[in-house]
Amino acid sequence: MAELITLARPYAKAAFGYACEAQDLSGWAQQLHLLANVSAQDVVGKVIGSPAISPEQQAQVLIDVCADELSAPVQNFVRLLAENKRLALLPQVVTLFEALKSAEEQAVDVELITAFALDDASEKKLADALSARLARKVKINSVVDQQLLAGAIIKAGDLVIDGSIRGRLEKLAKAINS
Repeated sequence: MAELITLARPYAKAAFGYACEAQDLSGWAQQLHLLANVSAQDVVGKVIGSPAISPEQQAQVLIDVCADELSAPVQNFVRLLAENKRLALLPQVVTLFEALKSAEEQAVDVELITAFALDDASEKKLADALSARLARKVKINSVVDQQLLAGAIIKAGDLVIDGSIRGRLEKLAKAINS
C-alpha cells in the first residue's frame, strides 16, 4: 500500500499544483473522485488493467465513460496517467489530492461517532471546540453507532479521541487482565 501511495504522490502533487493555478480545487477534486469511482467498477477496471489494450484506448474508455463531466485539463491528466501506466493509481491520487486540498484550505474532515444523534447546537459547539484545538476549519460527518452505549469517538486524520463508554470499559478490562 505504501508503494502505491509513493507512486501516486507526484501525480497528485502535479494535479494539485495545476488546480491551484487554475483556482479550481473543488472542480478537480470532484472530477478526480468521479474518475476513481468509475475506475473502481469491475468492467472498467478490467479494461484499464488489461495489457492487451493500448494506454491511449484505456484513457479514452475512461474519458468516454465519464462523458462531459471531465474538463480538458483533467482529460489530459487521464491520458498522462495512461501513458505512464498509472491509471490504477487513481484512488491513491484522489486520497493524496484531498489531503493537499485540506491542508491548503486549512480544513479537516472529522468523523463523529456517537451512540445517538446529536442536535445541531451540540454538534456546532463540538465543531468550535475542535476547530480551536486543531487550529483548522472543521467539517463534521456524524455517524450513529448504538453499540457505543454512550459517549463519542472523534476521528480527525490520525488523531482518534475515544470518549465512549465501550472504549473506557475495554481499557479497564485490559488494565485488569494485565
